[in-house]
Amino acid sequence: MLTEIRLQLDDSILLSLKEEKEQFAKDMLFHHALRLYRRHKLSLGKAAELAGYTRMEFIQQLQAAHEPIFDYDDTLIAEMIKSAQHTPSLQEEQGR
Repeated sequence: MLTEIRLQLDDSILLSLKEEKEQFAKDMLFHHALRLYRRHKLSLGKAAELAGYTRMEFIQQLQAAHEPIFDYDDTLIAEMIKSAQHTPSLQEEQGR
């Protein structure tokens, strides 16, 4: 099922921005999807879907906008490193 959302915008805004309404709407969706992704409200895949992109296209858009693809805090990074250090394959690599 699809939901349609309408937005009313004074034409002077688009004229000031020198943008077509289609591009303005696409940019708005991308930036809102990015905001929801950054706030951990949407997964990368769902944010891409909201923005109208495939997952790879969304990642490319993030790169073009110089946005980090993954936004982990220090605690999560430390947990990931600790967890990775306890895997047998890494312990074997460290012993060589």
